Amino acid sequence: MAPPAPLLAVRGSSGTSLLCGPPVCEEHHAFQRGKYFTFSRDGSLFGWCNGERVHVVKVADGSPLLSLDLPKTAMLNFSPLNSVLVTWQSYSKTQNNPQGDPNLQLWDLQTGHLLKSFYQKKAEGWCPSWSEDESIAVRNVNNELHFFESNKFDNIATKLHLQKVTEFVLSPGSQPSKVAVYVPGSKGAPSFVRLYQYPNFGGPTSALANKSFFKADKVTMLWNKKAMAVLVTASTEVDKTGASYYGEQTLHYLAVNGESAVVQLPKNGPIYDVTWSPNSMEFCVVYGFMPAKATVFNLKCNTVFDFGTGPRNAAFYSPQGHLLVLAGFGNLRGQMEVWDVKKYQQVSKPQAPDSTHFSWCPDGEHIVTATCSPRLRVSNGFKIWHYTGSVLHQHLVPEGQELWEVLWQPFADGTFPERAIRYQAASSELGSTEQKLAQAYRPPALRNKPATASSKLESKADIISEELSTPVPTPVPNCPAPTSGDPETDKKIKNLRKKLKAIEQLKEQQAAGKTLEKNQIEKILKESQLLQELEDLELGL
Repeated sequence: MAPPAPLLAVRGSSGTSLLCGPPVCEEHHAFQRGKYFTFSRDGSLFGWCNGERVHVVKVADGSPLLSLDLPKTAMLNFSPLNSVLVTWQSYSKTQNNPQGDPNLQLWDLQTGHLLKSFYQKKAEGWCPSWSEDESIAVRNVNNELHFFESNKFDNIATKLHLQKVTEFVLSPGSQPSKVAVYVPGSKGAPSFVRLYQYPNFGGPTSALANKSFFKADKVTMLWNKKAMAVLVTASTEVDKTGASYYGEQTLHYLAVNGESAVVQLPKNGPIYDVTWSPNSMEFCVVYGFMPAKATVFNLKCNTVFDFGTGPRNAAFYSPQGHLLVLAGFGNLRGQMEVWDVKKYQQVSKPQAPDSTHFSWCPDGEHIVTATCSPRLRVSNGFKIWHYTGSVLHQHLVPEGQELWEVLWQPFADGTFPERAIRYQAASSELGSTEQKLAQAYRPPALRNKPATASSKLESKADIISEELSTPVPTPVPNCPAPTSGDPETDKKIKNLRKKLKAIEQLKEQQAAGKTLEKNQIEKILKESQLLQELEDLELGL
């Protein structure tokens, strides 16, 4: 039996809808406009809040499962086995109620009965974390971890108390559950991360692993899928050397067998992204001043493959782990490099400019990119791609409307087996955005004639330096441009080249950490428009 096609949830100013997945993208169900939505972990349930009620429906047929009168709900989530629905609203208090009311509620998903209410003032870390079998759940309460067992929230089964636990991450997978905790340094003492196995919390010697370090205002902790190791990105808000606007980052490795190390990154600069391969044996890091490097490391923190440098700041493994996308979003041009990680060969290099969202479809064959508000309030919409670079579906939001979020329906591991990697672009009526190598400039009079040695001119690709020979943003050519024969056109071309060169310098300054003024950022946003004008003039259009 063929696996089902994943649905895509779409939320915007015009409402919320579920679309049948690729390659056909037709409406499956439509709902009223929502403030927040989410799928259950197995993808069988879909929940949303709309400022009036909280709704939960069965994805298969859209039939209602639960509806709660909770107009102030801002976020909701499901426990892993769909036993509990969690809702959260902003904490508030009044003169008549100085304590305020509990703002985190846990509901029995089948009966709608309220199981427990808690105070949860901060939106960060608002939802309890469960083990996959729901045998334990954990919350951070006043820098102390409270563990509950079997969804019995009236009794705290175990506590983990250190000086000031500010962050924790529960391990994925089956029992025994493990937890990574972070305690920031104070009064000259270093910060540290420790790994524990539940419920063995009896002092420092009970820790599975421990790593201490200075220069950390905050950390991001990331377990691998098999719960064997954790990657810790430690960041400072300010780089005291003045080299980077992003502060300083270091990457640390901790394993449950007690091993720990600092991951040595051979290029200075920010750490943009860190991600584990689904096989749990390798991880990819995107780092360094632009153009950024991307490197795959093994569990010994040794280099497996170096992708060189390019305009990238993010990395995304496919759910099956056979493909890796290196992408440059934000202030970069949306270039995506799709790599076969078994052969380490590039499959495609499409472009998705102005994208604010990227995610793999659970089938490992398709990708969605989107431009969403409020990050960008113009040109909102989304595209569904095949990893070979073909655009299979495109939706542009009408003028005056906004797209807020897109989200794939999740599925249990193993639902979609790994398929053989294709290198030829999938067929599509919308075509591909694969970057074409820039052709040599030829004057209009020579364009329809065979090229000769005297008429061949240097191509744009030839002027890229050897250091940037890996995928990089197309630079403004600095070779002398042939004249068009029209002084007015030549003047316009010269001015456009000057503006584009200034934009490249601004982008380099921004990547190096300099804070740009509003007018400078506006100049960067006009880059694609200027490039198009330059191309039109050079082609004599």
